[in-house]
Amino acid sequence: MARKGAEMSDTQGTVHWNELMTKDVEAAKEFYAKVCGWSFTTAPMPFGDYTMGMANGAPVAGIMDMSGMPDADTTDPFWMTYIAVDDVDAAAAAVTAGGGMVENGPFDVPNVGRIAITRDPGGARIGIMTPAPDA
Repeated sequence: MARKGAEMSDTQGTVHWNELMTKDVEAAKEFYAKVCGWSFTTAPMPFGDYTMGMANGAPVAGIMDMSGMPDADTTDPFWMTYIAVDDVDAAAAAVTAGGGMVENGPFDVPNVGRIAITRDPGGARIGIMTPAPDA
């Protein structure tokens, strides 16, 4: 959602990031190295290690271990897409007003941005985020 009285940014509504939630990070790394030619870098985060798939030296996707997540034992691995919005709080309100649901957030992730995990009216999960200025 664009802020009232402000022009929309060039990134409003674009796919900003993709993240694989998996129960076997090492197997995922092996698969995507073979299929996509990715290399990987891993950094410690407060919630566990975060692995980034790299193509031509640039980050293209994140990989997270979902084993510690609620309901991980009954949830299949999945890709999560994050769409950039200029104002995640306004966009989260628009999700609800449009018949969707906000599952989590909005919340801040330092050096990443402000994020909300939502579902559209059909039930599809989608992340929306206002990226941090230097993200």
